Amino acid sequence: MADASPYRILGATGDWEVVVGLEVHAQVTSDAKLFSGAATAFGAEPNTQVSLVDAAMPGMLPVPNRECIRQAVRTGMAIDAQINKWSRFDRKNYFYADLPQGYQISQLYHPIVGEGAIDISLDDKDPDASGKQIGVERIHVEQDAGKLMHDQHPHRSYVDLNRSGVALMEIVSKPDMRSPAEAGAYLAKLRSILRYVGSCDGNMDQGSMRADVNVSVRRPGEPFGTRTETKNVNSVRFVMAVVEQEAKRQIAVLEAGGRIVQETRLYDPDRGETRSMRSKEDAHDYRYFPDPDLLPLVLDDAFLDECRASLPEMPDAKRRRYQALGITPYNAAVLTADVDAARWFDALLEAGAKPVAAANWVTSELFGALNRLNRDIAESPVTPAQAGELLALVADGTLSGSLAKQVFEIMLETGQSAGAIVEERGLKQTSDTGAIEAVIAKVLADNADKVAQYKGGKEALFGFFVGQTMKAMGGKANPGVVNALLKKALAG
Repeated sequence: MADASPYRILGATGDWEVVVGLEVHAQVTSDAKLFSGAATAFGAEPNTQVSLVDAAMPGMLPVPNRECIRQAVRTGMAIDAQINKWSRFDRKNYFYADLPQGYQISQLYHPIVGEGAIDISLDDKDPDASGKQIGVERIHVEQDAGKLMHDQHPHRSYVDLNRSGVALMEIVSKPDMRSPAEAGAYLAKLRSILRYVGSCDGNMDQGSMRADVNVSVRRPGEPFGTRTETKNVNSVRFVMAVVEQEAKRQIAVLEAGGRIVQETRLYDPDRGETRSMRSKEDAHDYRYFPDPDLLPLVLDDAFLDECRASLPEMPDAKRRRYQALGITPYNAAVLTADVDAARWFDALLEAGAKPVAAANWVTSELFGALNRLNRDIAESPVTPAQAGELLALVADGTLSGSLAKQVFEIMLETGQSAGAIVEERGLKQTSDTGAIEAVIAKVLADNADKVAQYKGGKEALFGFFVGQTMKAMGGKANPGVVNALLKKALAG
């Protein structure tokens, strides 16, 4: 991003700069937990997906889930991060009702993934010019805690251990973001990458991806200030709101002569504010030490080669490929932002559709229809093959643009193919010059006064004649032929 107009917050005593880092917890896509074979499906009845390991029964030993390790490595590779062949699990000790073991198994000192980077853009119309690289410090794997439920009984809290032991990747950024927009773009891009890789479904509303937002403020150019951490923020919009509101709160404290306390905070979306939760612990407070029940992870070259070979084309590479096909930077960015849309569009291209026309149609007609139907592209009533047939009928002149819209609406309602609809309903575009000339002659005869005005210099009436001709022919006339024959008739 260009530094011409950096984001600043104007306080009572001058400008302030915000510094942001994100710690994103992403639930690893796997049928089993990190150290047990218990299921991980969302929405199960409380305490129905709990093994003896998850419940910390005496004598139960953890066994690492190979798929969880594989997904973490693939994620690291997707952001060109350092993959550590040797990593180790540590115990993070704290006591809470939803943590049966009394500790969490994590990776503090030797994470599985080291430094990497994620490229973000703040302007889809010109992604490269508005780009910025955000550093990633590390990715480590750890187990999730359970969940306390306080709304099941007037005087008691209950514990659901379904999430206990679920595998998480903690993706820790560097403090490289300087505005709410950059924080939002980073989180959205990270979610997109995870979904492309298939290592996390990115369903923030279900808790499978959530962000801890570290915010501090400083005078431009000065050293970093004291940061706060707002926990478990579950949408891109809320992350942006936290950055803005917490920065303003800190500025107000500092300008009033106070000081910022390093602490953990929670975000209240109803009030649009953060509030204190507890003082921020340091690493020594958790008494980390190597987990004695788990050997270090040692990854061999064959495993790493398999991980690398399994990666799909990533969003930035796909966007550049689309642009090379002549698709506009904006359409390419829109089509590659979500993996489902990109896969759908790739299937449309494989069906033979012309790239530019297909991109314009998908981003306008298809996305518009799906918005009206409140559906995702994965739930589209029209398949890529059906869309390819429709676009082919437009390309060969069988359908005009307006007829194609009619056919598409019928396809959405009935699921029929475009070809069948055209045949059944007689919606073919006509280029029969004789039929079109006859209609034009009648239109001009019925509007002799307007013909005189047109020949008198009111050339804007040409559009009127085109519209009347198309209307008389039920929208089936070839617009190019209509235009050419009308010009000839009006010149006579």
